[in-house]
Amino acid sequence: MNTLSYKTVSANKATVNKEWVLVDADGQSLGRLASKVAKLIRGKHKPNYTPHVDCGDNVVIINAEKINLTGSKWNNKTYLRHTGFPGGQRSLTAQEMFDKDPTRLIEKAVKGMLPKNKLGSALFRNLYVYVGGEHDQDAQQPKTINLNDLK
Repeated sequence: MNTLSYKTVSANKATVNKEWVLVDADGQSLGRLASKVAKLIRGKHKPNYTPHVDCGDNVVIINAEKINLTGSKWNNKTYLRHTGFPGGQRSLTAQEMFDKDPTRLIEKAVKGMLPKNKLGSALFRNLYVYVGGEHDQDAQQPKTINLNDLK
């Protein structure tokens, strides 16, 4: 018999099962938290992962103000942007960005770990970051997971 005994199953928008997940950022390192959250949003932890489909979970992150950066990254890590005008390059340190809005630090780290295309933009909309222990997604009943248990 020269035929395969199995078929490769590709997930699509109709067959994918998306869940709501709650992650506590208290005491977590920024890069490690971002890589694990990006994996959850992308759906790489699921057996039916399909690269071209949004098959990941919706992730709610609370306590964004309690994130950690190791070493001297608070002062040495810079975030660059450009206004669009000549000589318009602006930079902020991690501490300055954190003081303005702690959620932007996590959002920028996670967004950088997602694909740079339309799928990546759609996946980024599945991330919700909040300062403090309260969040607006109570109606979705997100289940709490511990990131230290994930690989």
